[in-house]
Amino acid sequence: MSTTLNPNLLLAIPLAPLAGSLIAGLFGKAVGRAGAHIVTILGVAISFVLSALVLVDVMGGASYNATVYEWMHVATPAGTIKFEIGFLIDALTAMMMCVVTFVSLMVHIYTIGYMAEDNGYQRFFSYISLFTFSMLMLVMANNFLQLFFGWEAVGLVSYLLIGFWFTRPTAIYANMKAFLVNRVGDLGFLLGIGLVFAFAGSLNYGDVFAHRSALASLTFPGTDWHLMTVICICLFIGAMGKSAQFPLHVWLPDSMEGPTPISALIHAATMVTAGIFMVTRMSPLFELSNTALSFVLVIGAITAMFMGFLGLIQNDIKRVVAYSTLSQLGYMTVALGASAYPVAVFHLMTHAFFKALLFLGAGSVIIGMHHDQDMRNMGGLRKYMPITWITSLVGSLALIGTPFFSGFYSKDSIIDAVAQSHLAGSGFAYFAVTFSVFITALYSFRMYFMVFHGQERFRNKPFPGEQIDHSNEHVAHHDAHGHDDHHGHDHHDAHEPHESPWVVTLPLILLAIPSVIIGAIAIGPMLYGDFFTHGVVFDQVIAIGANHPGLHDMGDEFHGWLAMALGSVHSLPLWLAVAGVVVAWFLYIKRPDVPAKIKAAFPGIYTLLENKYYMDKINETVFGKGAVAFGTGLWKEGDQAVIDGIVNGSAGAVGWFAGVMRFLQSGYIYHYAFAMIIGMLGLLTLFVTLVSK
Repeated sequence: MSTTLNPNLLLAIPLAPLAGSLIAGLFGKAVGRAGAHIVTILGVAISFVLSALVLVDVMGGASYNATVYEWMHVATPAGTIKFEIGFLIDALTAMMMCVVTFVSLMVHIYTIGYMAEDNGYQRFFSYISLFTFSMLMLVMANNFLQLFFGWEAVGLVSYLLIGFWFTRPTAIYANMKAFLVNRVGDLGFLLGIGLVFAFAGSLNYGDVFAHRSALASLTFPGTDWHLMTVICICLFIGAMGKSAQFPLHVWLPDSMEGPTPISALIHAATMVTAGIFMVTRMSPLFELSNTALSFVLVIGAITAMFMGFLGLIQNDIKRVVAYSTLSQLGYMTVALGASAYPVAVFHLMTHAFFKALLFLGAGSVIIGMHHDQDMRNMGGLRKYMPITWITSLVGSLALIGTPFFSGFYSKDSIIDAVAQSHLAGSGFAYFAVTFSVFITALYSFRMYFMVFHGQERFRNKPFPGEQIDHSNEHVAHHDAHGHDDHHGHDHHDAHEPHESPWVVTLPLILLAIPSVIIGAIAIGPMLYGDFFTHGVVFDQVIAIGANHPGLHDMGDEFHGWLAMALGSVHSLPLWLAVAGVVVAWFLYIKRPDVPAKIKAAFPGIYTLLENKYYMDKINETVFGKGAVAFGTGLWKEGDQAVIDGIVNGSAGAVGWFAGVMRFLQSGYIYHYAFAMIIGMLGLLTLFVTLVSK
């Protein structure tokens, strides 16, 4: 097998989705609805097949790290700096390419059924293919410039997708919120890249990593801060925005205003995992700063635990899954902070499958419920939607870390890795990720029981007055199609659930399979094998996590996936998960009256959670109104007082000077003759004075 990958094959991987996007977007009317989904699905399918072939080659020892296109050279005193498009393909990249393209392919197929009646059908397919292209450019990059291009491109396309139903004010608010919050993170990311460029003199990963020892000895100019700490924290601020870490998490729940397929695409394997991927890729830099690692660890722990609490009080089925995403991203971030990079990437992969499954399952429920998203209006759907039920159960079991399911292997590995970390904040992080197991099981099976078991509440909806607030997609479809889905049906038909079409259920089945088996298959090679030593690794880029002593101990104790699952009977996380499921069953099946009593007994806590820790109000009051006040001050004091004052003052001075000069223009010849004589005398006097000196 060749040790160098074919660059033409690598180019085809991102360009195939891009071609499908351009055809569907620019020639949507010509190719029609069927043509739009055919070309985009074909493009993503080609990309997935080629990505799988690349992964096989990389596992066999192949690699690629080269420039594809140089588009600018800049001469500097230190030498010539190249701006280029290039690919770095190693095991990390190849795995990400496969995950992104597979989940995207499932979302494309699912979209055929979900968006069947939407007027923006071709436009939607164009957007999601463009999103796939952007994410592939991000993960395949071998330099910071291309990384930043992909980083911003996924942000831009997510803005278009979240606000896809642009006639709705809530969708416009949500996509603007996502865009602005991500710009805050991107400012830090850009500063980090700028510092790397300024001190390393290159944007190429290889060059930067080669200089990391020299960078580690520098301090930030004018301070005694370690330069590497500043760089890594700035880079991680970018990850906080993209991967929705506290306090830059506020955009992600509101992004549920978009259609369900993009919720799966953004929240499962693409945009929100970009920050996790970036920190992993930059692991040689982060390993040089324990301060930065502690910062990452604590932020991830806060996100994992406190975002899970918010999932307990949500009634919108999609928002429950969204807060679950926030919590699981916190788990990945904690693993990064603990230097357990392979574990973080392992959870990224397993999470991509079961979280895409849960989102698409939620969308199937929404279809079956005629676009009602309020779980309080559901119940008993198990017998009406058997495929959606069983696949959603699989996704929920994987999410809570049930032994033998994929999420078990990755979540337990994160908890074990954090337990053996000695960084500042590791104690709090261990408590957070361990206690969050109970919280995850509680909100996950609260959703499961409310939707698929218990009393059938959809025939006589107990919350008709709140349907507009919670049935976001019902309103959106009404806006998009100009009609109500319930129109023309009697009351019974309007509320009778039904299983979704095969183009919706097929992706659920295909995602359920890896949600069960991928953890057992991949844990050995990814965590304790040589998976991340394949391909191009600068000082074993991701394997630098081997500096985490706990990974060696975990490897010594690992005796295979079966033994790990069987041994979990004695572990605390398993019994916390069981306790969460039991409590959810008791509260929402056995005694559904108890949650209301708990709410009445603790109104302060419920109000705090309902208001999402008041983060939105803080942002609106402090940052939103602060920005308005600052802008108003600049306008009045800077623009009107200073700039307008200078402009108007200069105009007044010219007018005054003109008024003075006007008196000299009398029109009398003897006045002008007198002025000439005075001027001549003045010149003669000056001449005589100069000569005499």
